[in-house]
Amino acid sequence: MKSWIAFWNILKKDIEKYYLKPPNISWGIIFPLSWTLMQLIRSPGKNVLELLPGLIAMSVLFGTTSMLAVTITFERSGRSFERLLLAPISLSTMVLAKIAGTIVFGMFNAFVPVLFASFFINLSGVKWGVLILAVLLIAITSSLMGLLIAVSAEQVFEAQTFSNFFRFPMLFLCGLFIPISSLPVFLRPISYCLPLTYGTDILRGAIIEANTLSPALCFALLLAFSAILFLICRYNINRKWIL
Repeated sequence: MKSWIAFWNILKKDIEKYYLKPPNISWGIIFPLSWTLMQLIRSPGKNVLELLPGLIAMSVLFGTTSMLAVTITFERSGRSFERLLLAPISLSTMVLAKIAGTIVFGMFNAFVPVLFASFFINLSGVKWGVLILAVLLIAITSSLMGLLIAVSAEQVFEAQTFSNFFRFPMLFLCGLFIPISSLPVFLRPISYCLPLTYGTDILRGAIIEANTLSPALCFALLLAFSAILFLICRYNINRKWIL
């Protein structure tokens, strides 16, 4: 019971104190929103449906990574993260509490493009169950990648810079807007090492039935990425801040 109380209080504090900080608003909200509106306005009709999987994945990616970059670095600079590490809760509980809010925010961000797209096209053919599960797994893996980046940064601008170093190449490497088959051959292995590639493929199957990989394989790989990233994050926190 104490773990759940600690989990809830950490989550509540992060939402109240950090989620509306300027870096979050600019990178986590305004950038995905403006990119979405730009793409939807310039691509009428069927093109909107083809763009939607990439817009959803991008919104989740930027929303989750921005939130964690700001939350962790602000707490480190304010010395409040050290108090969390000294609290009588498990490290796993603390990590889960940190990423839970960003997962929810990322899923909320994901449906902003869906809402705007509904004004342009008919979405009755979308497989909503598959889409929601894919969005959840993308949010989890993106949150953990954001935590991994935030662990290595001292200041907010460093965390955002490190995040952009990974985020912007992923826009082109993960099949969000450019099919992986159109990439140079030497870049394709990198694409298949990124969890967002598999999440985007599931979204394409749920929205336009254009999977290039088995959905079951993609779900399994996303779960594997989630577990591996969680263990790496725990290890890095132990190595950098505890031991």
